[in-house]
Amino acid sequence: MGKIIYHAADTRGHADHGWLNAHHSFSFAGYYDPERVHFGALRVLNDDIVAGGMGFGTHPHDNMEIITIPLEGALEHKDSMGHTGVIQPGEVQVMSAGTGIRHSEYNHYPDKNINLLQIWIFPNKKNVQPQYGQEKFDVNDRKNNWQLLVSPFETNDAGLKIHQNAWISRTELEKGGVITYHLHNDKNGVYVFVIDGMITTEDKKLNKRDALGISETTSVQMIADERSDVLILEVPMHV
Repeated sequence: MGKIIYHAADTRGHADHGWLNAHHSFSFAGYYDPERVHFGALRVLNDDIVAGGMGFGTHPHDNMEIITIPLEGALEHKDSMGHTGVIQPGEVQVMSAGTGIRHSEYNHYPDKNINLLQIWIFPNKKNVQPQYGQEKFDVNDRKNNWQLLVSPFETNDAGLKIHQNAWISRTELEKGGVITYHLHNDKNGVYVFVIDGMITTEDKKLNKRDALGISETTSVQMIADERSDVLILEVPMHV
């Protein structure tokens, strides 16, 4: 068993702006906890619910790898690189902000909420040319299996590419399903985030939106106590 950090769902930072109901796994905007600034290279994991027709107006980013995963609803995107479009559940978007980008994100539907995860990872290269990627992933490929969503530019691994030695994978487990994640680098850690369901890992039960940060290990096994949807983020622990 490695070094463990447990983040219960109800201990996350919370901000309800009416049009935006946001939960922050790490310090963000008006939420600050010196014990929860980042997990290695993982800087932000926001669980956002955006009301119909609402969203984030044009704003800047630089020197950050930004990953967006819609869970319900659809997200309209427009950026200074010339990309416009809609991101649906099952799709993932990545942006290497590099030297600087500006973008906006809005709920595509006027009459229903969208729920999305937004992830920020510190890059291992600064001031790169901004880059954009979007890909649809077949849900069947993650049934009781790790589906690789994001991987480093320096590898030939599947998934969308970012400038960091980090990998993001997702699995949907049937009740009683057992799966093991093997780290790519023993100096990395993993942040296990339960999107839905309940699992047991490292002798700890994790319910919906609970998370566990695990470092100083080479593999992590999890058992689904019920049908579960799990995201795992492998990141360098020293940045």
